[in-house]
Amino acid sequence: MRRTEKFDSINVVPFIDIMLVLLVIILTTASFVQTGLIKLDLPTSSSEIEEKPKKELKISIKKSGEIFFDKEKIDKEEVEEKLLTHSKDQPIHLYCDKEAEFSEFIFLLDILKKNHYENLGIVTKNE
Repeated sequence: MRRTEKFDSINVVPFIDIMLVLLVIILTTASFVQTGLIKLDLPTSSSEIEEKPKKELKISIKKSGEIFFDKEKIDKEEVEEKLLTHSKDQPIHLYCDKEAEFSEFIFLLDILKKNHYENLGIVTKNE
């Protein structure tokens, strides 16, 4: 009776080859993602157009629930009326005290969403 030979190991060389190819692909694409830009040599123009800086609206909610547009205190009932005087193209930055009630923040977001204001930023502090 003839004895059959058993294989106690698996040949992993093809697996390593595939993994090295995948590593090269990932490293190559990661370098494009990291830069995030395609470098271009843009043409120059002779016209000089001065862009007016966009006036942003700063809306603040204090701990007590008071709402301020820039530095002007606004009653809760007048928030929507006052907001509609602001252009939808200009940015709105929301500042909210971390101890203010969340319902006050949601109240403001509901008004902004209902009136289709989309250029919003929520300002936080880095530690």
